[in-house]
Amino acid sequence: MQNTRRCISLICVTRQSPSLRATYGAVAAARCLHRAPPQSSRKKHETNVSTLFKPVQVQANVDCEDVGSELVGKLEKSELLKILNKFTQRRETKSLCSENGLDSYLQQQAFGSFRRYCIEAENLPVDLHIIFSDIMQGAGHIDDIFPYFLRHAKTVFPHLDCMDDLKKISDLRQPANWYTNARALTRKIVFHSGPTNSGKTYHAMERYLSAKTGVYCGPLKLLATEVYNKANERGTPCDLVTGEERKFGISDNSPANHVACTVEMTSVNTPYEVAVIDEIQQIRDPQRGWAWTRAFLGLIADEVHVCGEAGALELLQKICETTGETVEVRRYDRLTELTVEDSALGSLDNVMPGDCIVCFSKHDIYTVSREIEARGKEVAVIYGGLPPGTKLAQAAKFNDPANSCKVMVATDAIGMGLNLSIRRIIFYSLVKPTMNERGEREIDTISVSSALQIAGRAGRFRTQWEHGYVTAFKSEDLQTLQRILAQTPDPLKQAGLHPTADQIELYAYHLPNSSLSNLMDIFVNLCTVDDSLYFMCNIEDFKFLAEMIQHVPLPLRARYVFCCAPINRKMPFVCSMFLKIARQYSRNEPITFEFIKSNCGWPFKLPKTILDLVHLESVFDVMDLYRFMDLFPEAGNVREAQKELDEIIQQGVFQITRLLKNTEASQEGETPNYSMRRVTHVKEPRLPSASRGRLTDRLLAQGLLTPGMLSELRKEWDAQQVGQAAAAAASTSSKESQESPTDDSDDEDSYPGSYKKTRRKRRK
Repeated sequence: MQNTRRCISLICVTRQSPSLRATYGAVAAARCLHRAPPQSSRKKHETNVSTLFKPVQVQANVDCEDVGSELVGKLEKSELLKILNKFTQRRETKSLCSENGLDSYLQQQAFGSFRRYCIEAENLPVDLHIIFSDIMQGAGHIDDIFPYFLRHAKTVFPHLDCMDDLKKISDLRQPANWYTNARALTRKIVFHSGPTNSGKTYHAMERYLSAKTGVYCGPLKLLATEVYNKANERGTPCDLVTGEERKFGISDNSPANHVACTVEMTSVNTPYEVAVIDEIQQIRDPQRGWAWTRAFLGLIADEVHVCGEAGALELLQKICETTGETVEVRRYDRLTELTVEDSALGSLDNVMPGDCIVCFSKHDIYTVSREIEARGKEVAVIYGGLPPGTKLAQAAKFNDPANSCKVMVATDAIGMGLNLSIRRIIFYSLVKPTMNERGEREIDTISVSSALQIAGRAGRFRTQWEHGYVTAFKSEDLQTLQRILAQTPDPLKQAGLHPTADQIELYAYHLPNSSLSNLMDIFVNLCTVDDSLYFMCNIEDFKFLAEMIQHVPLPLRARYVFCCAPINRKMPFVCSMFLKIARQYSRNEPITFEFIKSNCGWPFKLPKTILDLVHLESVFDVMDLYRFMDLFPEAGNVREAQKELDEIIQQGVFQITRLLKNTEASQEGETPNYSMRRVTHVKEPRLPSASRGRLTDRLLAQGLLTPGMLSELRKEWDAQQVGQAAAAAASTSSKESQESPTDDSDDEDSYPGSYKKTRRKRRK
């Protein structure tokens, strides 16, 4: 009987796939040679990657008949568990696991899954059943289990069979080779290098407009729209392509030879005579840098004109060495004079016509604009959340010499995309919330590049303010500002990359059970990048959206496109509408204009408070989600509604001080929202280090708390302490003779330390 079982076992093994037989042979060789486990040669980060692979649930054996039991008898579960435990603890087993790509984490997961599968199954596959029976009868060796365990492990972790393929897909060391059509050309690369207001973009655009065909790639919809308008005004038909819309310079059926687009929408399949890439220094941006890299490497153009700051030159030259191209450099000097003043503004009483106060938070925008209008001066307001039309309207209001508005309050949104006639730039603060490479918010001093970009907006060529001035609001910031503006921007070191939809689809083919967010994580951790030239852009926003719609049934390509939407994840209304649109799309139901109206509160009303204004801005962002996809049939109606909404928001911004007052009135008797509260002192005093703890420093570093907010909280706490002390003093004077020792100790715990001392002196 024992020989019969052994023969059946051998027959079952030889009928397995060649890979299983090879594994079986490797087990035998390992047992004969008694080899010691080899040292792992994996890099540390590869071991950590294993935790990203999610185990797949293995279904129990579906065979109705227990053939194994009929051949060799039933298996005792207790004996089976002993064998499995012994198998998982063997040094040889762990050695073979390592050789087959299972590190300690994967081993632990696979062992647990295999043990549950064997114990809980009503009937095991016949070959595995016979192997266990042989071992129990002493006719087999415990290592004979390994080929079946490995087969199970590869079902639980499919990547074990395709790790080499995954690494090849995510090999990003030579991104230039992705664009074969561009490499087939000998492109002329011209770098227009210079500071703000030097005319570098003007010269590139002149070449663009004189070409037979051309494409302009800009960082903002505002800039692309400006080029679109100028080209058509000068008689060069030009189309506009952004993520939200397409406008035609000739007609819907006749695309123009010239295109103005946002850089993400750049076509790398259409040939042009001239291409212009604006603000090339954005190639280092942690979120969007990949779009400039893609455009620079992939544009099929005889001439590629690149505009930006001088610090980008060295990186572009190194990248061109990988493409076999050379860079022709054309340098430009600033056309107007820019002077850094010797004194700070000090007070908003000193604001003059042509001044622009630059803030880095909406709270500061609201506070400063209100304080200036309280002094009888009209203010133009520009910040990133405003629609393009509203920004242009505010800019026109400020630029018009006949308009009574002579002062602007803005964020760094004025750094690019708007033509402004500014006499003096005033930095209200020098600290700005930023996003680090890990996707975490930090507050840090503005970079040299940002400071120069913003300061350069003062003194525009051929305007009423050709001589520009720069200063700080606070005297303690002036020396720092002078030092920053005296420097030149650091040379760019790396250009951004991002996983493409094609690459992620290939990953999904090999890992069909992984979510999009998980696929992105695995890709970023497995990818190989030439870090002397490139870096992987931050994918946290992409992953946030992917996880939000993970439960929505969508094709992978559509899911990827949805997750590329430019959404501010801090706006709950926008996020909820994003989810609703994804659900509607997944049901194959068109996202109609009626759907948008019913969910966004159409018709729109004039905002009465700041909260109303913020909500309308959110609605505008929702309409930006209306994309040119199969189930988005009414783009024209949505764009018309956006224009109407833009005009309503404009009226709200024109009356921003009244909105602030209404907000305060509506919040009386409620816990005030900090961002809407009036601050009586505009200058933000710096707190001594003693008043800050570890939690405070962490909140400041993450951008969740600003120095101004901290200052206000300190004032409120001090006022609260004074109030408590006064109330307690009044109570003490009337009840002092009746107080007991127990009451004394309780009272002291609730009073500030200085008041406790006063009470102790009284008792003495």
